[in-house]
Parts: sequence; structure tokens; C-alpha cells
Amino acid sequence: MNPKDFTPKSPGRLALIDDRGVAYVPSPLPPKFEPSWELVTALSDADRAVSELAGVARTLPNPHLLIRPFINREAVLSSRIEGTQASLSDLYMLQGVEEPSAQLIHSDVVEVVNYIHALEHGLARLSELPLSIRLIKELHQILMGGVRGDNLAPGELRVLQNWIGPTGCTLKTATYVPPPVPDMVEALQSLEVFFHERTALPPLVRLAIIHYQFEAIHPFLDGNGRIGRLLITLILCADQILPQPLLYLSAYFEKNRRQYYDLLLDVSQQGTWENWILFFLTGVAEQSRDAIKRSKNLLDLWQYYRDTTLQGSRATGLQLRMLDTLFKTPIITNARICRELDITARAAQQNIDKLVENKILSEITGRQRNRVFSAREIMNITDAPEA
Repeated sequence: MNPKDFTPKSPGRLALIDDRGVAYVPSPLPPKFEPSWELVTALSDADRAVSELAGVARTLPNPHLLIRPFINREAVLSSRIEGTQASLSDLYMLQGVEEPSAQLIHSDVVEVVNYIHALEHGLARLSELPLSIRLIKELHQILMGGVRGDNLAPGELRVLQNWIGPTGCTLKTATYVPPPVPDMVEALQSLEVFFHERTALPPLVRLAIIHYQFEAIHPFLDGNGRIGRLLITLILCADQILPQPLLYLSAYFEKNRRQYYDLLLDVSQQGTWENWILFFLTGVAEQSRDAIKRSKNLLDLWQYYRDTTLQGSRATGLQLRMLDTLFKTPIITNARICRELDITARAAQQNIDKLVENKILSEITGRQRNRVFSAREIMNITDAPEA
């Protein structure tokens, strides 16, 4: 890391790491900067979009029907930013098949499943534990357990210096070097205090600077990016900006990956807070509108299946329960439905056949035994790059 890249406007300081080079230590939040009218306009646009999404979330007839598809999509995209190759179809296959292949079990998709478990754990824990270092460590332990990087102290703050850069780079040639361990601990404690401070900052601007600060501190040996993006969702819910976890930014960050990393680094080097916050607010507005459209598409399809394909009042309770299950896990097997709905194999197959007949499900293996069924229309809405 070149000290000359850090200008006097940098919102932090450089710390010497013996003879190996320097590290960057971000100053405590909040930063000082003068917002422009462009930033005010972007904030207004993002606030409107989030408010509209919050309104949609409050009026959903069955919000839990949509939470799982959104969490699944976020988990895949956030993990993809870090180099995993798992697709949404891989995830659905692992979730829906009773005995997935050994290849699938040992693939990148397990990292995606860990992300889902960590996010669900965090959302559940918010009712009993405030946003804190303790909670962040719990999330990290779940995220990194049993997957690539599980030898890098899951659930524990780093006790070694880390750095970010191209494969094979050293501390001296790294693109970015986070704070040394003592400074890292102090910065993280300061961030925890800021989580609960009352400030005049608008909530979405506050969220943008928290995300930057966490990534600048980089408190774990691995998994910092995913934990940082996961925290966005937790803060949106903890601060009651949204009543349901329907807004995720990983699709936007993944689409603009180079700009995402460059802007984070620019804040550290040049104090360009406005550029980063503008980028973040644009993503909030864009993904809020995407979530609104995607929610509507999923609900319209759900209602269409109930009213038309399953013929409304003539649909059995079991068929409706199976339909709800498909929106959570659109790839299923007979055995999975038996376990999920606590029914016999015969009852499960009869209802699967009914859904195949109505073209809600299609068999995707071509086998006579251990068949797997897919709800393609549901998957197409969830997996579409844009709603």
C-alpha cells in the first residue's frame, strides 16, 4: 500500500507496521462533509423508493412467502462477489432434494446456505440482542463454519494483520491494508457505539457510512465482505426502516463490482464521502424498485395459481400448502414434500401429479425413480437479473 495515495482529506491515519509497510486506521464516525444538492436529491429518491417498498411489505397477504426467495437470491449474489460459482438453481436443488449429490454437498453452494443461516440467525436475534460486536461474531461463526475459510477463526476477531489485493501480493504491494489488531479492536468498539448513537444523519446516509466503516476495519481474516453486506439488511430491520427483510444491495454491488471497490478505497484515500454515498443511495433506490416489481410478480403468479390453475375454492388445503412451499423451495421431491408437510408418499405424489398436470411443476431428471420437480415460472421471476 502506497502512503502517497492517501491525501490530507483522508478520514483516517496511517499506522506503521514494523518494517513491512503501513496500514490504514479509519477515524471514528460520523465524518464531516458538506452534502450537495445532488446528494440531497439522491437521498430523496432513495427515501421514496424505500418508503414505497415498506408500504408493500406491510400490505403483503403472506410476507413469509416472499422473504425466503429474496434471502436466497441475496445469498447467491453476495457470495458470488467473493468468487463462489454457485447458482440459484444449485441452491434450490440442495434445499429441495432429500439426498443431494456428493458433488453438490461439497460445492460452493454450501457457502450460500451458510449465508442464509447467518442472515436468518441475525434477524431472529435482533429481538433479544442489539446490533453489536457479539452478534457480528455469531454471524461470522455461522457464515464460515465448515466451508472454505473455516480454518481462519470463524466467529473470532482477527489477531493477525490481513490485507487486500491481487493473488500473491504482499503487505507492501497490497491494494489496501486494514488497521493493525489493536487499532482494529478500538475502531470496531467505536463503530459499535455509533450503531446506537443518535445523530442528525439521515438513516440511509448513516447506513452507507456504517457499511464503509466496517469494510475499512476488516475485523475478520475472511468473510468481511459478506458480513458487511449482511449487516445492511439487519440495520434496515433493526432501525425499522423496513418491516420485512426485502431490500438487498448485493445485486447492485455485483453488477457494479469494480466501482463498488474503487469507491470504498477512494473514501479511505481521498475522503470522497459524497461519491460513495451517492453510489450507495442510487443502489438503494434501484434495488427497492426492483424488490417492489419482483414482489408484485411473485404475488401475481401465486394468486393466479390459486384462483385459476387450482380453481380457487375447489383447491384442497394440501394443494395450497404445497403451493406455498414451492414459493420457498421451487425444486422439490416426493420425499421432501412428505417431510415438509407431514403427509404420506402417496398423498404427496397425487398432489405433485396434479401440479404437473396444471403445468406448475415439471419433472427435470427424466428418471422413473427419485424424480425431481421444478417450478420454472417461480424460478424465472426469482432468478431474473432485473424484475
